[in-house]
Amino acid sequence: MWTVRVQVEDFDAGAEGERLQRVSPEVGAVVSFVGTVRGGEVRAMTLEHYPGMTEKSLEALVEEARRRWFLTAVTVIHRVGRLMPGERIVFVGVASRHRADAFAACEFLIDRLKTEAPFWKKEETEGVARWVEARESDEKRARRW
Repeated sequence: MWTVRVQVEDFDAGAEGERLQRVSPEVGAVVSFVGTVRGGEVRAMTLEHYPGMTEKSLEALVEEARRRWFLTAVTVIHRVGRLMPGERIVFVGVASRHRADAFAACEFLIDRLKTEAPFWKKEETEGVARWVEARESDEKRARRW
């Protein structure tokens, strides 16, 4: 099961993890990451994407992870639209026979997704909206792979 979805709707991270766990009796590990909108100064975040291109980019990352590690299934879900603090943005879930492959592949996918997938983020703070620039720390993490 190799699932990539870009959607406005929220997702149920627990249900997605359960789905990965049940994909095969060979699954011995499921590792997932859920990214949320930070609160504090941020009042809302709007995520935009390039339909079609974004999905292809995410699918290419999943294919690269499949080549690098022994994986049973992968699910990547990324939301778009206007989101509020505490709302879920992204789910990356990886199922494998062994935890080392699942952990490595999950970390690889989120690190590379942050720098390579065509998403644009606009943060709204008190009276100000600004596009979020790429962060050197994200670029550095992605270069590890």
